[in-house]
Amino acid sequence: MTITNLNQLDLNASYSYADYLKWQFEERIELIRGKIFKMSPAPATKHQQYVGEIFRQISNHVHRSSCKAFVAPFDVRLTPIHKAESDKIYTVVQPDVCVVCDPAKIDAKGCIGAPDLIVEVLSPGNTDREMNEKFEIYQENGVKEYWLVEPNDRIVLVYLLDETGKYIGLKPFTESETLTSQSLGSFQLLVRDIFDV
Repeated sequence: MTITNLNQLDLNASYSYADYLKWQFEERIELIRGKIFKMSPAPATKHQQYVGEIFRQISNHVHRSSCKAFVAPFDVRLTPIHKAESDKIYTVVQPDVCVVCDPAKIDAKGCIGAPDLIVEVLSPGNTDREMNEKFEIYQENGVKEYWLVEPNDRIVLVYLLDETGKYIGLKPFTESETLTSQSLGSFQLLVRDIFDV
């Protein structure tokens, strides 16, 4: 049966990436541990400007390198690195910005496996998901670096994966500070530049 409307699905059921590929509706969703999460309606203009500026600066930095930057909507398919059923995909997310440095992870449908860097810009309605579910998903799937951009306080929270596979949070980066990326070598971004677009 072809699914053309989100209302045809049971939001309490669990689904796989194979199911996800069959759906033909316009609503944007993410699949986290097999559960459907509706994405917010079209993000606010400011949100898009912040995402655009981060993407522009990262994309310029990685130009002509093995690393590639992507902006949502872009499917990232994840399987936990310590799970026996790693052939089954139950998580498909669309990060605001992600950087993939292993070309083997990029295919015609997006990214398969953990990007090196994921950036999510918080907005009303997504803060809980980005700071809880996605934090855990990105950690257990081996995303090396996770940035949470907080427009209200004009700060960026940076989490780095340590040798035990757990995120270590750095001191928040404020407007006057320059962000650097462990994953992107010499990349630098003045936090103020994100918000003064």
